[in-house]
Amino acid sequence: MEFCALTDTSSDLSSEKPRSTLALAIWVILLLLLTAALIALGTWQVRRLSWKLDLIARVDARVHAAPVPAPGPAEWPAVDAAGYEYKHVQATGTFLNDKEAQVYASTALGPGYWVLTPMREGDGAIVIVNRGFVPTDKRNPNTRPAGELTTETTVTGLLRINEPKGTLLRSNVPAEERWYSRDVTAIAEARSLQNVAPYFIDADDTKNPGDLPVGGLTQIVFPNNHLVYAITWYGLAVMTFGLAAYLVYFDRQRAKASR
Repeated sequence: MEFCALTDTSSDLSSEKPRSTLALAIWVILLLLLTAALIALGTWQVRRLSWKLDLIARVDARVHAAPVPAPGPAEWPAVDAAGYEYKHVQATGTFLNDKEAQVYASTALGPGYWVLTPMREGDGAIVIVNRGFVPTDKRNPNTRPAGELTTETTVTGLLRINEPKGTLLRSNVPAEERWYSRDVTAIAEARSLQNVAPYFIDADDTKNPGDLPVGGLTQIVFPNNHLVYAITWYGLAVMTFGLAAYLVYFDRQRAKASR
């Protein structure tokens, strides 16, 4: 009659050999380096949060400030996003309707086009104005003649920085009049215009004759998930540090049990 010897397969600290000091040290160092990297990422997100809140406050102040004259040629070299974008500005001049460009747009009103029209100011400088949105069936200026202003006009709106080349998925094709971004430099070149401002103005919601184009559709949205990201990185740092501490504790316990 044969008997099978039964063995205890349960985990037993006394049967486990402690890790070598070198192996343990490598694991702990790697985990501590990862912890430091995660803390750095969390701290970076906190700094980004502070920057984003300051940006939102500055833009909000610009948008709601009283309109000021749009920057003239002397200021053009200094115009940048940090100092000028979303400034509430005003420009007076005459629209060059025959130089108009339509830029594909997807808005709250549906798909259609932005109507970008050069405006010649009294000093001869030209600023391109995004007069607003028109639906696809009104892209052709001949379908909205009432909105093609010919007399001197004052436009109030928000200063926007040039959008070169196109979008991430589609490039502008000036030769075919396919515009996907408001690239005032390329539009000016395609229209043979000189002395053109390096920015454009998003017109406000003042109604145009015939109700087209529709202005005032500027979307001012700044995604702000930095606090969530910071908490995530810091949380992972705590977990990683805890794992390193657990490895050291568990290894010591095994070492004691093996004595």
